[in-house]
Amino acid sequence: MSAVAGGAEAPDLVCQLDSVQGMVDALSSVRWKRHQDAVIELSEHGIVLIVEETGCLQAKVYLKRELFLLYEYAAEGRPRFGLSLGLFVDCLNTFSAPGHSSVIEIRYPGPDMQLLLKSMDSPDACTYAEIRTRIPDTLSWDYHFEPTGNVPVTFTVRSAVLKEAIEDLEWPGSSVQIRIQADPPSVTFKAEGHGDLQIDFEYYSNNDLLVAFQCDQILSYRYKYKFLKATTSNLPSSVLKDNRGSKLTIGRGGMLKIQHLVTVLRTVGQHAFNDPMQQPSRIAYIEFFLKPEEEDETPISDS
Repeated sequence: MSAVAGGAEAPDLVCQLDSVQGMVDALSSVRWKRHQDAVIELSEHGIVLIVEETGCLQAKVYLKRELFLLYEYAAEGRPRFGLSLGLFVDCLNTFSAPGHSSVIEIRYPGPDMQLLLKSMDSPDACTYAEIRTRIPDTLSWDYHFEPTGNVPVTFTVRSAVLKEAIEDLEWPGSSVQIRIQADPPSVTFKAEGHGDLQIDFEYYSNNDLLVAFQCDQILSYRYKYKFLKATTSNLPSSVLKDNRGSKLTIGRGGMLKIQHLVTVLRTVGQHAFNDPMQQPSRIAYIEFFLKPEEEDETPISDS
C-alpha cells in the first residue's frame, strides 16, 4: 500500500463496477471445477485473474480498467494475491439481482489483507463482504506463447459451434487430435477410443462456421479431452447468443491458445450499452493455454 497524508496507508486499488453479472460471467468461464484457487494480479491497466491446472492448462481473465466506473490504482509494481475462485464468484453473485444493475466497490487490501466488496446502490443500506486472501502460489511453468513460424497458425470458429463440437468428442473416451492444413484450408478435430469421431471445418465450403483461417503448413497435435473441454464448458449464454467467434492459435511446441470475448454490460437502463459492437471497452478477454500430450509434440511434415 502507498502512504498518504497523515501517515495512513492508501489501498492499492479502489474500483467500482456497474455490471456485476458480467463480471460473474467472465470469471465463471474459467471455473472448471468446484474447488479452484486463483491468482489475481493488479496493475494500472486493469485486473487479471489467473487459474492453472496441473501444469497443463492455464486460463486468464482480463478486466481492463475501462470496464470500471472508477479505477484508482496507487500501488507500485503489480501486486498479486491468491484466493478461492469459487468463493469470489459466489460472493459476487450475492450483489447481483436479476433485472437490476448493481454497482459495487472493490477495494484491496483491507486491514488484514482482505479483498473488500460493498454495494453502492443505496445510501440507507449496504451489503458488505470480505474475502480472505493468501500469498499466491508460484505458477508452475511459463505459458509464454511463441508463433510456429512467420505466418501465425490460427483459425476462428463460432463459439457455439466450437462448444458443441468439443462436447460431441467426449464419447470416444480419448484425447483429441487437432489437425490444421493449408491446402485445402481446413481444420479437423478427431477422437479415437471406444469409437471414432471426426469433425471437419472446411474454410471455403462453410465460412459461416470457420469464419477466419490462416496457415501455411500442416500441424497435428493431441490434447487431453478434459482440459480441452474446460476451455468451453462454462462459456456464458451471452457469448453463444451473440454468435461470437472463438479464436484458436497453435504456437511453438503445440501450445494451443483459445481466446473468447465476454460482454460485460449493464443489465438495464442504458440503451447505449445494448449493442456490444458500440462498446468495445465493455468486453472481458478470456484466454486459455493448453499444452499438447508429450507423445504427439512433433508436427507432421508437409514434405
